[in-house]
Amino acid sequence: MGKYIDKESIRYQRIDQYDDQKIEKLAYHYTEILKLLGEDPTREGLVKSPERIAKAMQFFTQGYDMQPEEILRAAMFTEDYKQMVVVKNIELYSLCEHHMVPFIGKAHIAYIPNGKIVGLSKIPRVVDAYARRLQVQERLTRQIKACIQNTLEPLGVAVVIEAQHLCMSMRGVQKQNSITTTSDFTGAFHSNQATREEFMHLIGVKLN
Repeated sequence: MGKYIDKESIRYQRIDQYDDQKIEKLAYHYTEILKLLGEDPTREGLVKSPERIAKAMQFFTQGYDMQPEEILRAAMFTEDYKQMVVVKNIELYSLCEHHMVPFIGKAHIAYIPNGKIVGLSKIPRVVDAYARRLQVQERLTRQIKACIQNTLEPLGVAVVIEAQHLCMSMRGVQKQNSITTTSDFTGAFHSNQATREEFMHLIGVKLN
């Protein structure tokens, strides 16, 4: 089993796993799928495709092996700062659990510290940990919010996700330019309209 370890923290390890047994099983099934689709999996262009797809699927779903709370705890620091911290335009790639087709977009996240701050790179890592699973956008938004709220215990958390779902673009209604926006708020972002509006202004998103 090959793996890559992020050495920036001994408490949090990012591991890209390629389990040989899983690869073999997945590749077998993808070979059968190619046959069912009317393809010849023995032809030159497809000989190695089942294994490539199997590895790709393991990478796309590596979030199941990540611990989002530990990602945050690996870089938490005591700091007397109570103003809004915003990380916006975080690239996001996930798979819709209904069709296993990608949805792609960006996440905007803010929190108001309550004695604890976190290394800024950890917030995009939390997004990846949840996005790299079979997902729906609504749950993804809620999971990111809950992880930050429960781990940092800030005065408030705000999460907005904008994404394009290829299951809508490539099949179904086939609408090419539709964007789905989801949001979730806690604490000051939920109870204080001015705080929420400041966040929305900073990220340049309007919620109707």
